[in-house]
Amino acid sequence: MSSWLKIPAGSHFSLRNLPFGIISTKGDAQKRAGVAIGNQVLDLKQFSALGGFAPLGFKETNVFSESTLNSFAALGQQVHRQVREYLQEVFTQGGKYADVLENNQQAQQQAIVPIENVQNHLPMAIGDYTDFYVGLNHAYNCGVLFRGPENALQPNYYHLPVGYHGRASSVVPSGTDLHRPCGQILENPAVKEPSFAPCKRLDYELEMAAFVCTPNKLGQRVDVNEAESHIFGYVLMNDWSARDIQAWEYVPLGPFTAKNFGTSISPWVILHDALKPFKAAPLDRPADKKVLPYLQEKDTNSVFNINLEVELKTKEGDIEVLSTGTSSKMLFSFPQMIAHHTVTGCNLNTGDLIASGTISGEDSNSFGSMLEKSKGGKEKFKVGNSERTFIEDGDTIIMRAVAKADDGCVGFGEVTGTILPPIN
Repeated sequence: MSSWLKIPAGSHFSLRNLPFGIISTKGDAQKRAGVAIGNQVLDLKQFSALGGFAPLGFKETNVFSESTLNSFAALGQQVHRQVREYLQEVFTQGGKYADVLENNQQAQQQAIVPIENVQNHLPMAIGDYTDFYVGLNHAYNCGVLFRGPENALQPNYYHLPVGYHGRASSVVPSGTDLHRPCGQILENPAVKEPSFAPCKRLDYELEMAAFVCTPNKLGQRVDVNEAESHIFGYVLMNDWSARDIQAWEYVPLGPFTAKNFGTSISPWVILHDALKPFKAAPLDRPADKKVLPYLQEKDTNSVFNINLEVELKTKEGDIEVLSTGTSSKMLFSFPQMIAHHTVTGCNLNTGDLIASGTISGEDSNSFGSMLEKSKGGKEKFKVGNSERTFIEDGDTIIMRAVAKADDGCVGFGEVTGTILPPIN
């Protein structure tokens, strides 16, 4: 596909992508829906007001004037598909609906905004957030650090997607800075008495996440082979983690304050259809570790092959790429996570956020956390002219994700965050 609108080569927001987000501008502070294309954003509120959706016959345009994408997401995948495919035709050179904007300079000036003039906001109102742990390499690496290679993976790990309920209120959009958390830390294991202090082992976690569009009723489980239809789209996630706080508090119920101080997501939601061409097989499992029938998928390609990258920028301006890998390094897929989440009859709602857990490759250049890269803080690694084991004040973590094809990229842009000093 070729667009009449100039799209830079290698742009994450090519014509085959068209991700949705919530925006505001200096000229209009109202939060509303937008679509990213190249270095521009289509303001869907203005586009609708200009009659832009009239040729499609789409009458639910009021959803694009709302401050979240929840109402649009709730319309279901068929509607998402129709709207995205229509907008592709609007922006395609010689497209069926190109005349809606291509030769209308006034409409372009009203509805198309340079991306640098746009303020991004949290795309969805998140009712609940669940974080899983399906990155096999990460789970194994952490298990080795804590329990040794013989007992690295817990007995349940191959049988179900392990997860915990996170904190939805502290999920923030990319660009939101966070203060270093404080909490109880067991600095001397021999004493067995904690102290209250700022986190000294602050970490990032490289994750993918999915937003739910279609809910299920309480008591009604979602079939694993129908679960994809419940997904609105995907974002890139940084699940910030206070490792020393976590080490003291997680027994016996798991992470709590070590995770609830902030979780960053990319602001543009990549629709499910946009990622379908990049489907891949999940990680192999031992022959004797088959999942139970309710988790058995007909689709053998149920995860995505998306290139991932993590970069650290110091306050002095030094930059180091810490990790490059792929999102396909998952043992369970998002449909399996949804099927397991609802197997008891738990009801998911529109806007619920489902995260993968840390995604790591097989070597230190593809690890999705500093915990792994520093081997639990025992080994330093280079960042420009300095060294790190964990994140220091003033450090900025930059994550990127993109699936590449000959006719354009489907990318997530960036999810960034800078760590500020603790609040006393």
